[in-house]
Parts: sequence; C-alpha cells; structure tokens
Amino acid sequence: MGKIVAISMNTFRESIRDRVLYSLIVFSFLMLAFSILLANITIGDPIKIVKDFGLAVISLFGVLITIFVGIGLLYKEMERRTIYVILSKPITRWQFLLGKYLGLSITLAVEVFIMTFAFFCLCFYYENIISWELLKAIVPIFFELLLILSIAIVFSSFSSTFLSGLFTLSIFVIGHFTQDIKILAASNESLFFKKLSQVIYYILPNLENLNFKARVVHNLPLPYKEIFFSILYSVVYSIFLLVLAIIIFNRRNFP
Repeated sequence: MGKIVAISMNTFRESIRDRVLYSLIVFSFLMLAFSILLANITIGDPIKIVKDFGLAVISLFGVLITIFVGIGLLYKEMERRTIYVILSKPITRWQFLLGKYLGLSITLAVEVFIMTFAFFCLCFYYENIISWELLKAIVPIFFELLLILSIAIVFSSFSSTFLSGLFTLSIFVIGHFTQDIKILAASNESLFFKKLSQVIYYILPNLENLNFKARVVHNLPLPYKEIFFSILYSVVYSIFLLVLAIIIFNRRNFP
C-alpha cells in the first residue's frame, strides 16, 4: 500500500506543475465569469442561467482536464524513460498503474474543488446564500470524471497519446447518447443496426446516469437514493476498467 501511495503522491505533484492544466483552469474561470454576461443579456431567470452554464463549464473543463492528464499517464514516463527505472524496482505493474490513477484522481478532486469554489462564489453574488443543492450535480460530475479517467487509462495502456485522447473523447460523447441510440434503434427496421445499438448501449457507459444538472438547476425532485446508485454504477464501472487496464498493461512489452 505504501508503494501505491508514494506513486500517487509523486503523480499528483507532477500533475499540478503542468502549465497546460493551469491554462484550462484559468479558461474555465473566464467561462464562469462569462456566465454573468450571459445572464444579463438572456431572457429568463439570471441565477438559473448562471447555475446551468456554471455546471456545464465544470463538467466540460473537468472532462478536458481528465483526458489531458489521463492520456499522458504512460507517455511522459516512456518519453523520459523513467518507466524502465520504476519497473526495475520491486514495484509491480498493477501497483504502478493504480498509484498513477489515485494520483490523477487527487488532481481531479483539487481541480473540481477549485472550480466549485469559484462557482459557489458566483452564485452567492446573485443569491446571497450558499447553494449547497448544487453539490447534488457536482458530486456525480466528479465521479463521471473518475470514470472518464479510467477509460483514458485503458486506452493509454496500449495506444498512442493522440488516439487515446480521441477514443476517450468519443466515448464521452457517445456515453451521453446511449439511451437515445437505443430508442432510435427500436424504431429502425435494420437488424444489424439494432444489434449494433444494443452492443453500444450495454457495453459503453451510460453517462447520463450521472447527469443531474438540469434537475438541480430547476429544483426538480432528486432523491439521494438515485444519486447513490448512480455513483455506485460509476465506481463499479471504473473498477472494471482499471482491472482491464492492468491486464493490458501487464501484457505490454516495452522496447
């Protein structure tokens, strides 16, 4: 366990030194500030517009940061050739991979916390109260990011940086439309399309299970039980992907 913690802490320190990461955070702050302008020029309840846009910014930039840190998991180690030194020590590959995942998860937790703090300050400016109900949407967003991170790690364990990023982003987009794909296939006459849609629906993660932004913004009923099972779904799926990544990584030969 100590080896995993050491790798995770080292990964976290390396991640927070990356300038691109800070660029994405700064840009997310600018987008949050833009929500003020958007609320003033758009017809409707300003605070609802700010909340809706703010949650979307946290989700979108959280995904970009996740993909950025996830696909560079092995690339940086191989580029600097430090992975050979690490694996030559009494550290198993699964400890290395799990330590990297935990370190990047801590990085994501810090980034989400920073964006959430800025978002809460923005909402407080409009309402003069702390909108704790927003956590019902933000916490599932964080677990969605952990799931996206595990997907990025699977691809980075055997593919190039560019393809890992492309595949991960594609699954993120498709994952929010799996239910729509299933409904569309049900009305299609093509047997092949129906079977393909079923495969996509049951294999790829249904990320809409973790999307509560609209319901939170519009104060619609959202029981904690539903949030709990959605988070549980994310955790189980992430564990499955991490096991898959470890199996692939154990079989990989480094030149």
